[in-house]
Amino acid sequence: MQDSFIDINDLNQTLSDFNGKRIVVIGDLMLDHYLWGNVNRISPEAPVPIVDINKEEFRLGGAANVVNNIVSLKGIPIVIGVIGRDSDGEQLLNLLNNCNAKTDYIIKDSKRKTTIKTRVFAAGQQIVRYDMENTQDISKELEDKVLHKIELALANADAVILEDYNKGLLTEKVIKYIIKKANQLDIPITVDPKFKNFFAYKNCTVFKPNFIELQKNLSVEIQSDDDLLSAAQEVFRRIKPEYLVITLGDKGLRIFDKEQQIIQIPTFAKEVYDVSGAGDTVISVLTLCLSSSCDIKKSAIIANHAAGAVCGKKGIYPATKEDIVLSAKYIQLLEDN
Repeated sequence: MQDSFIDINDLNQTLSDFNGKRIVVIGDLMLDHYLWGNVNRISPEAPVPIVDINKEEFRLGGAANVVNNIVSLKGIPIVIGVIGRDSDGEQLLNLLNNCNAKTDYIIKDSKRKTTIKTRVFAAGQQIVRYDMENTQDISKELEDKVLHKIELALANADAVILEDYNKGLLTEKVIKYIIKKANQLDIPITVDPKFKNFFAYKNCTVFKPNFIELQKNLSVEIQSDDDLLSAAQEVFRRIKPEYLVITLGDKGLRIFDKEQQIIQIPTFAKEVYDVSGAGDTVISVLTLCLSSSCDIKKSAIIANHAAGAVCGKKGIYPATKEDIVLSAKYIQLLEDN
């Protein structure tokens, strides 16, 4: 079934319901570093361009971008993560504090490096990206600290997001602990997985892999709707989520429930400049919707409007309520004509 209509008045009410929702975000916090410049010559040292940098910017990335989206939509993010005792960690904390995120549960560790991804641009094109990070699992000592923070944070939570970039925070023990606790408290828990520990997220509310992650982790090649349904059935067999939401790039979203009933949500992007961070936006908005008593179809439609809006911007930006409403009005106008 494909249906993208949503009543604008109802949408505005739902977006208003986001206000004050307390969303626990547990995941790999990253600092995105952008350098812009111009290329006028090739280096005499190697056949590479010399970029004369004229602008530098730091933004929230990874799970921190999820936090930024929640703040932008007037929710209250409660952040759990591990960063290094380094200048990049301080920069990341400053950005989080400046957007009024609750950072009391972020743990600093001198043995780990804060993840930073540096992107260099010239003439509007990305020239190179280089990353500095740790990807090994956190230590047993850190794991115990994280579990304690989780217990404290869940006391007043409306929903939980697990944002896994495979940087070592979400170990199998951490994953199982938080899902068990959230289910005991009847708190919706949504998951944005990667590759490691893909099958550890048993009994979550929403499991949201992208198409590539789904194929790689199931070791299958999906070429048809029947293939996709078979893959979904395998996910339900092994992970047992309440809902499976598969992001399909320019083909939108596909939603499966336990009975394998299928809902297809098309993409709403008018123009695509940059898909970076779109998955973070989807999981943020989807979770805010579920915490506001929306059903999965309505939640996915609103989340896809948000993702379409951020894809029309260069770099990683959070969605706003205005972005979502403008996207919905634009799609409604197209359908009316």
